Amino acid sequence: MAIFVIKVTTNKEERAMEMISDKIRKKSLPVYSLTRPHGLRGYIFLEALDRESAEEAAFNLPYVKGIIGKTLVYEEIKNMLTPNLEEVKIDKGDIVEIIGEPFKKEKAKVTRVDKQKGEVVVSLLNAVVPIPVTVKIDNVRVLRREEEMKEEQEKNDANAEQQSLSSEENFSNEMDEGPLGRMS
Repeated sequence: MAIFVIKVTTNKEERAMEMISDKIRKKSLPVYSLTRPHGLRGYIFLEALDRESAEEAAFNLPYVKGIIGKTLVYEEIKNMLTPNLEEVKIDKGDIVEIIGEPFKKEKAKVTRVDKQKGEVVVSLLNAVVPIPVTVKIDNVRVLRREEEMKEEQEKNDANAEQQSLSSEENFSNEMDEGPLGRMS
C-alpha cells in the first residue's frame, strides 16, 4: 500500500477527485483514500494497493495530467492533512474584510462568533439593508478591533472637546475686545 501524487489542472482538483472517485467505484479498484490537501493546488493524494491501481483510477480522465513517479508515506504528508488549529482572535464588534467568495473584498462588522464551527456571522457595512452572512473564520481578515475603535473614538472625543474649549476661549477674548478694539 502506497500514497501516489496525482498532478491535476490547478483549481480543478475537486472536479478531478469526483471523476477519479466515480471511476474507482465503477471498476471496484483497490483504492483506499483520495484527498486534496488544503493549500496545495494542482495535486491530489491517492492511497492504493499498487501503482497499477492508481494509474487505472487516474488514466484518461479530464483535468488529470499524470502520476508523479515517487510514492510517499504518511509521515511525509501528515502535516498537510492534519489541520493546524490556530487560535483566531476575532470578537463581536470587530471590523473584518471578507477574503473569500462571493463577498470578496467587502467590509463587515462581526455580530457573532462560533468557534466550535469555525464560523462568524457578519453584517456587511456597504449593504443598504443589513443582512447577516455566515462566513468561515478562514475567509475573514480582521481590519480593526473593537477596543481600537473605542480608543480611537475616545481620542477623537478628547480632541473635539479640546478644540471646543479653545474656540470658546477665542470667542470670549473677541467679545472682551469688541469690534473696535479693546475697551478700557
